[in-house]
Amino acid sequence: MARARRHDPDRRDRIVDAALRVAARSGIDTAAALARLMGEWISGERAQVELEYELYLAALRRPALRPVAAEWAETVVDALSRRTDPVTARALVALVDGICLQSLLTGVPYDEEYARVMLARVLDPGGGAPTDT
Repeated sequence: MARARRHDPDRRDRIVDAALRVAARSGIDTAAALARLMGEWISGERAQVELEYELYLAALRRPALRPVAAEWAETVVDALSRRTDPVTARALVALVDGICLQSLLTGVPYDEEYARVMLARVLDPGGGAPTDT
C-alpha cells in the first residue's frame, strides 16, 4: 500500500538552511556544502523533487502559479544571501536548478564533484578553478 505523501513547501529552504549551518560550524566551504545538499535532495524522494520542479515550470503557462514559484525560489535565494550577496545567491539557485533538472531529465547520475567545482566558480570566479571540468 502506497504511503500518502505530505506536501512540504518549506522543505527545500530548511535543507539549504541546515547545510549552511553545518558548513559554518564545521568549516566546510559553501560550495562543498551545497554540492552535498544537492546530492541528498536529488537522491531523496524523486517524486517530491519532480513535483517541486513541475510546479516551478507550470508557472510558465499558468500565471496564477507564478507567485508560488517565485516565492519558492526566493526562499532559497534568501537563505543563500546570508552567506553571499543576493546576485551571487540568484546565480547559485540558477546553477543548482540547472544541474538538478539536467540530472532528472537525462537520468545521468548526479555528480557531486562536478557540482562542487561549478558552485565554487560562481562563489569565487577568480579563484583559479580548473577550466577542463
